[in-house]
Amino acid sequence: MSFTPPSLPTDSNDNFTYHSKIDTDEPVILGVDEAGRGPVIGPMVYAVAYCPITYKEQLKSHGYNDSKVLKEQVRLEMFTELCTTDLKNKLGWATTALSPMKISQGMLDPLLPYNLNEQAHDTTRDLIKLVLDSGIKIAEVYVDTVGPPEKYQAKLKQLFPQINSITVTKKADSLFPIVSLASICAKVTRDLCVTRTLGTNCGSGYPADPNTVKWLKSNMDPLFGWGNYVRYSWQTAEKMLNEQGYNVNWELQAEAKENKKRRFTEAPATLPQISLDMLGSCI
Repeated sequence: MSFTPPSLPTDSNDNFTYHSKIDTDEPVILGVDEAGRGPVIGPMVYAVAYCPITYKEQLKSHGYNDSKVLKEQVRLEMFTELCTTDLKNKLGWATTALSPMKISQGMLDPLLPYNLNEQAHDTTRDLIKLVLDSGIKIAEVYVDTVGPPEKYQAKLKQLFPQINSITVTKKADSLFPIVSLASICAKVTRDLCVTRTLGTNCGSGYPADPNTVKWLKSNMDPLFGWGNYVRYSWQTAEKMLNEQGYNVNWELQAEAKENKKRRFTEAPATLPQISLDMLGSCI
């Protein structure tokens, strides 16, 4: 029987968070990474991994590396070991799977667009807070950057002044084993989400993958698109729907855009005059 990690979402319509906590009074180091930022299909999964500082050197012996350079079977074996052996008492981890529907809803909001960087930053913040709120003392944080690392690092330091050291850098998943482990948790969770829901015919999910494009074309309903497992905010999906789908005018969407335009171009309406008698008297 194939391994089913507890981090797999139970509802593809909504975001899903899972935390595998360890019991320790020692300060820990914590790494952050993601998988599935660019694909048009499937969730974007953020993960944190952490361990006591005293386990930092021993962590190197596990062979953790950037999940993109590890073979699929190796990643799966490492993640299975993390979930099913004594390692689960030494290494804590947590994931949040951002559903394609929630990603699209945020990015396509006509009044308050919620871009992917903001969603990534907020998910990172929430995962770090989740670990802190569980009673874990975090001493060091290592993050694979989203956007300019200096600005992101300053933002995290402002959010978490109680953490002694926060390092945000490019290629953190190759530089720090604890980030590599987070990368593995995120990558395996995302891959299993996609393959167990859609199979392997959809390819990697990236817009440049011919198998992904082929799957999108052959599974598109001209009115409803693809259901809740595709990111409609991606240009690939939008273009395909515009070219091959029905032309639909959504009145509510048009009204929202017009309201947004008015908000910035029209002067505010004159406030009604209020009689002092309406305010009553003070005794």
